[in-house]
Amino acid sequence: MWALLSLLFMGSCPATAQGPATAIAQGTDSSSTQGLATAIAQGTAPATGRNAFPATGRNPILEGYIREGLQANQSLKQKQLDYAQNLSALKEARGLFLPDVSLNARYTVADGGRIIEFPVGDMMNPVYSTLNMLTASNMFPQIENQVFPFLRPTEHETKVSLVQPIFNSEIIQNYRIRKQYAEIARIGVNQYKRELVKEITRAYYEYLKAYNLVNLADTALSLVHENLRVSKRLFQNDKVTIDAVYRSEAELSKVEVQRLQAQNMLEASRAYFNFLLNRPLDSSVELATGIPVPPVVSLEEAGMLALQNRDELQQVEQYQKLNRHVTDLYRGNHYPGLFGVVDYGFQGEQYRFTNEDDYVLASLVMRWNLFHGATNNRKVQQSRIEGEKLQEMFEQTRQQIRLEVINHYYALQAAYESIQSADKQVRSAGRAYELISRKFHEGQSSLLELIDARTSLTSAVANSIIAQGEYFIRLADFEYTIGDNGIENY
Repeated sequence: MWALLSLLFMGSCPATAQGPATAIAQGTDSSSTQGLATAIAQGTAPATGRNAFPATGRNPILEGYIREGLQANQSLKQKQLDYAQNLSALKEARGLFLPDVSLNARYTVADGGRIIEFPVGDMMNPVYSTLNMLTASNMFPQIENQVFPFLRPTEHETKVSLVQPIFNSEIIQNYRIRKQYAEIARIGVNQYKRELVKEITRAYYEYLKAYNLVNLADTALSLVHENLRVSKRLFQNDKVTIDAVYRSEAELSKVEVQRLQAQNMLEASRAYFNFLLNRPLDSSVELATGIPVPPVVSLEEAGMLALQNRDELQQVEQYQKLNRHVTDLYRGNHYPGLFGVVDYGFQGEQYRFTNEDDYVLASLVMRWNLFHGATNNRKVQQSRIEGEKLQEMFEQTRQQIRLEVINHYYALQAAYESIQSADKQVRSAGRAYELISRKFHEGQSSLLELIDARTSLTSAVANSIIAQGEYFIRLADFEYTIGDNGIENY
């Protein structure tokens, strides 16, 4: 997109004329052209905004926008909610270590069912008869066999049960797994923050670059208007032919279209910047210029910083730990689970709570799954294979990060060198324009030479604007690549 903008001014050459004319000296150079030439003579592109900052420091205006974006960006809020959800799940897993206390109440009314016969008469009556004969009395009466239902007609049981896990591998590994998920979510939040800081920075300098290019397009447009006016005066004075006027009009139409295209790019870049900050898309943006400096870190140091700071590597490492805990979870199914259970409650045919009706039960419960079709062994094997895949992913991620560091390091160097080259072009084009302008006013240079010098001047300024914008964009990419774009400051 910006390459197209750089070509925007390459063809905006005003109309040409043959030979000098006295009438031209009265109106060929506008004040905007002189101001542009003065700025170019100092070796700088047109500046926008109120402040300037060195590239080695921080842009205070941009930092304010970054803070605003980190607080308002909707995608980041979703990531933070995911992290909060994982923290809640971690607390839930921690709660499984605590005892489970429940209150259970039951009241039963029964009718029918099995009948239990107890032959107490058949067992005791012969004995009682013998005793009556020996004592010559009726002291031992005959009794009936007893019959009673198995189910009580009415019964209640109300109890409080406490179950305390003593050893349960599943609970232990589940807590560790939830802890890893929470850590992965936290790293995901930091990773998105770094990406958001990079995107906000890139969008900011894209807008700054487009803003400067639009200003330059306005200057070029005013020059083309001036050239059309001069061409008409020259034609009226029979100094040029009508084709010079037609060419000026064609150039004016061309630059107007290009100015509209540049304005559309400006609006698009502003809308995207405000979108990242979750603001109205047409909100104004405050700008500040920067002073580019060469990279101050070596390629080796950049590579070490990237491997140390990049969230992608940390995330893969956390997934490796998670995989080990999942493997231990499947292995733990071979171990028994041990629980302590205590019940305290009341039982009876009547619904009452007295010392005669209460009871206490204490139990030690073990559950051991001895065989489950070798399912756990297969899951352990699958988990080990997943661990090997994660190790390969880790090595691949390291290589990708090293490659990114190399690419962005040399891209940043090239961007800085492009600024130096563009500044030289600006200074040379500025001096050439001043010399040709002076010679033109002295009648020693043609209008065609003046137009070519002015076109070269405009193109050089456009290239300088683009080079400076690309430098700060490449700097944002490089800082993100080495994990040093300062999210800890926000």
